[in-house]
Amino acid sequence: MNKQSKEELVAELAERLKVTKAAFLADYRGLNVEKATELRRKLRAAGVEFRVVKNTLLRLAAQGTPAACLDAELKGPTAVALVTGDPVAPAKALVEFAKTNQAFELKAGMLDGKLLKADDVKALAELPSREVLLARLLGTLNAPTGNFVGVLAAIPRSLVQVLSAVKDQKAA
Repeated sequence: MNKQSKEELVAELAERLKVTKAAFLADYRGLNVEKATELRRKLRAAGVEFRVVKNTLLRLAAQGTPAACLDAELKGPTAVALVTGDPVAPAKALVEFAKTNQAFELKAGMLDGKLLKADDVKALAELPSREVLLARLLGTLNAPTGNFVGVLAAIPRSLVQVLSAVKDQKAA
């Protein structure tokens, strides 16, 4: 790789890192081509770019971006997953892949400029998706109004039951 192509790669990575919400670093040593292709396919379906990059080039590209916090984790062979959308689905895919492939190991991650250790990435993977969390929030916000309507509806219902009992008593 000549100097010009390295500079172009660093510029491209820097642009991608500026708009990236999350990035996950992994050690891919020991993965064969078939397994790596399978992982790339899973991540591409989740809208993630997964690529192997030299640490020095990634370090240069990360300067001045939220991914600069990953600098200390750039040791050894490194693959990076760049996420622009919801970070939970890619984290789940990476953790699931790491469970089934011993050669693949998560190193660290970055979420909105904050460094995540491998355990933090695993915890992120256990979170429900954004849609599920929003549905739970909506249910929580809707519960008090639903309960209030139930209490208000109980008053006329009780009155109707009392009137019905009085009618039945007079009819007997």
